[in-house]
Amino acid sequence: MSKPRGLGRGLSALIGDGADATPEQQQNAAPKSKADTATADTAPPKGPYMRLGVDQLRPGTFQPRQNFDEDDLESLSKSLKEKGVLQPLLVRSVADGGYEIVAGERRWRAAQRAGLHEVPVVVEALTDREALEIGIIENVQRADLNAIEEAEAFQRLMDEFKYTQDALAKVIGKSRSHIANTLRLSSLPKEVRALVISGALSPGHARALIGHENAISLANKIVSDGLSVRDVEKLLSQKKENSPQRRKSDLSKHEKDADTLALEKTLSDGLGLAVSIEDTGRGGKLSVDYKTLEQLDDVIRRLLTS
Repeated sequence: MSKPRGLGRGLSALIGDGADATPEQQQNAAPKSKADTATADTAPPKGPYMRLGVDQLRPGTFQPRQNFDEDDLESLSKSLKEKGVLQPLLVRSVADGGYEIVAGERRWRAAQRAGLHEVPVVVEALTDREALEIGIIENVQRADLNAIEEAEAFQRLMDEFKYTQDALAKVIGKSRSHIANTLRLSSLPKEVRALVISGALSPGHARALIGHENAISLANKIVSDGLSVRDVEKLLSQKKENSPQRRKSDLSKHEKDADTLALEKTLSDGLGLAVSIEDTGRGGKLSVDYKTLEQLDDVIRRLLTS
């Protein structure tokens, strides 16, 4: 895989300094004359701050955002009726002569509601990979993606463009633990993911349910009873303490010999985590208990670098 471009600065790396300018500066920079206005029959020259008809644009194939809040769009459309679109959309040309939105679909949707006929754009020649990278970066920086959309976008970069978690963290500008924690949400049942997307369930609640066999019923209980994340962690801890597997493990611990107990203590002290050794006589099992995903990442790092 080729080395990912450093896009952590966001859209200003492609649009130019105008992406960081004030709305008034952006509005003044956008051409307004008929000579500068593109129509469906004329292909505009490439350059900063052109204008295209809203009917020439289409949603991006690599848009990670799937949910647009209706109230938010309505509020933005009212603002656009008064001042227009101040920040240009980032687009790329497609084979049939149209333009695909890479960043700014929310503004485009609101512009349609506001009855605007054209919007300012910047046209860039971007690969599919770059389009997805930028779509994720823009939405992450604006906190526009819900946790599930973010997880699916990260997974798509890894599946389609062979990113590792480390490479993804550098491109997106997030920590590796954030990437790992977010990706784990993709393993939740679709019913639980839907609750996260709707906002009924927080990402913190959802992470506590990862890998739990009764995740759906627990998620519904969280929503109906208004449980906090701490309440959920306490509830799951109680269920674990009362499980047959835990009682069997506790019984086995009392039967362990002194050497096994001493080795458990040595490993626990070294890792800073609870360690259990189960000797079956024909091998055995080594278990390490962790409370946070950061602790798990630390154990994995130690294993891979030892």
